[in-house]
Amino acid sequence: MKLPPLRAVQCFESVARLNSFSKAAEHLNVTQSAVSHQVKLLEQYLNEPLFNRSGRSFSLTDAGNRYYQEVSHSLTSLASATQKIRYGEPEHIRLALYSSLAVKWLIPRLESFKHDSPDIDLTLNMIVDEADFSDRVADCFITTTPPKGEFVSLFLFAEKLYPACGKGMWQQLKNQSLPNELWKHPLLSVQYDESEQRSTNDWQQWCKSGGFELPKNVRVNHFSHVILAAEAARYNLGITLIDAFFIASQHDNHLVKLPLHGVETGCKFYFVYKKSRAKQTDIITLSRWLKAQWAEVKK
Repeated sequence: MKLPPLRAVQCFESVARLNSFSKAAEHLNVTQSAVSHQVKLLEQYLNEPLFNRSGRSFSLTDAGNRYYQEVSHSLTSLASATQKIRYGEPEHIRLALYSSLAVKWLIPRLESFKHDSPDIDLTLNMIVDEADFSDRVADCFITTTPPKGEFVSLFLFAEKLYPACGKGMWQQLKNQSLPNELWKHPLLSVQYDESEQRSTNDWQQWCKSGGFELPKNVRVNHFSHVILAAEAARYNLGITLIDAFFIASQHDNHLVKLPLHGVETGCKFYFVYKKSRAKQTDIITLSRWLKAQWAEVKK
């Protein structure tokens, strides 16, 4: 099977990734006209325009975007294979995930992964919003909104929040009547949506699932991120609602899960990677390890 010139594919990938012909030329250490020429050769070979051009501005066509998603992974794999043969370097995986998962759950457990798979070099990329599921961002992802199409989505866990506090505050609560004693202490509420500013939706949902109402005169402190609320609870500044995986972290014994009910948020987490990587041994190893870790949390 005849393949397109590798140089032309490389020039196209650089232009698409950097969104600039001039930056691509600088990156490849060639002239801009040489890059343009190679891209045109590739378009002629494919008999398909890869860019929509309008004066000095341009954008990928649908065909160009599809082609980029495929060749970017292929070039990355080619570079990785070449590097392994030449330098004998270990496998390398880039995992993108939410900051709360990375900081409060995954990083404390990475020593276990390193011990089990010493030849795999795992790099973490923290994301706040939903990621662009492309090779430019990472090789695999942990997300609540798995993409459709050419992706594998492995279910990990469904979020369930439990009341938790620091050890000092637990000393004040453990012999008291719960949940009534909770209302004497500040509640730490997380604002997951800007439209919910100053609301107590998380605690209201928890109360509703328990069959009672949130008292109107309860003190509430609002936080923009679950990590901030968890740290505040750790230092006995109040009681927060937190997922079990936070509390089950191997190296974090500062939070105490109160003996009260949990509330499911409807949020589900998935490990996601492209179908083209389905037989990649390091991805398979990481997916099995992640699944095993959450199985431990549920025990």
